[in-house]
Amino acid sequence: MEVQTMIQKMADNMEKVLIGKRGAIELVLTALLAGGHVLIEDVPGVGKTSLANALAKTIACGFTRIQFTPDTLPSDVTGVSVYNMQSGKFEYAKGAVMNHIILADEINRTSPKTQASLLESMEEGQVTVDGTTYPLPQPFLVIATQNPVDYLGTYNLPEAQLDRFMLKLSIGYPSNEDERIMLSKYLNAEPLETLMPVTDGETVLKLQKEVRAISVHPDIMEYVVQIVSGTRSHHAFSLGASPRASIALAHAAQATAAMHGRDFVIPDDVKSMIAPVLYHRLVLTPEARLGHQTVKTVMDEILKSIKVPVL
Repeated sequence: MEVQTMIQKMADNMEKVLIGKRGAIELVLTALLAGGHVLIEDVPGVGKTSLANALAKTIACGFTRIQFTPDTLPSDVTGVSVYNMQSGKFEYAKGAVMNHIILADEINRTSPKTQASLLESMEEGQVTVDGTTYPLPQPFLVIATQNPVDYLGTYNLPEAQLDRFMLKLSIGYPSNEDERIMLSKYLNAEPLETLMPVTDGETVLKLQKEVRAISVHPDIMEYVVQIVSGTRSHHAFSLGASPRASIALAHAAQATAAMHGRDFVIPDDVKSMIAPVLYHRLVLTPEARLGHQTVKTVMDEILKSIKVPVL
């Protein structure tokens, strides 16, 4: 399939910058193909900014980094209407979100009001300023980051915001061997500066359409429904996955199938996306946490109770 070949080229290109992190790269590309957004929770310095920048360069699209701080305003993100004295009219001054690839760096360091300013753009691909709606450039992908260690001066993302992210992932530290390779490359040059595009935004939009055309058998759809429904009825969860999660899981499975060269989804495609798509949307009860249960152990229990479809 063209999708598989192109994705391999994109991943190979990005791996020149983010060495040894093929899994994280492929998850970000999965979100791009499926039209979703990504939340990266990791410690500083592991390559979150480089990952977003490498993606933008690989697909020859615009890139904006928004450094969220407590004093960042919603208008900094969405834009603002400015009065033009010469024309006597208000004109729209674009905000930072008006680009293809957006890195929302340390999103949990800004106020809930500013966090919420991303909601419309992430869900509907547009922003509304003073009653006027402006479409965002396509393709459009938000990669948000947060630090799991330093909680001082942070605002936890509310469930409504977390639910907007199709995938949540962690990059992690490189292996010793990968770090040696990284040192040898970065000592002599900056790989990001010499990174060349392998495709463009128009091609990405075509790939997204191809992914949406991937066949999903009714039994696979039922499998997705049973998994998500199981999170709502299990006693260990005080908050289960939403209907948006069902759609996200199905779309991510379609993208996974395309990346493996198939034009149909199999159960393993769904299984491989359960952790990145569902885990961040689920909230354990206090009793479950006291009992040392985790989202993973509960999800494993749910999956054991659901019959895997045989196609």
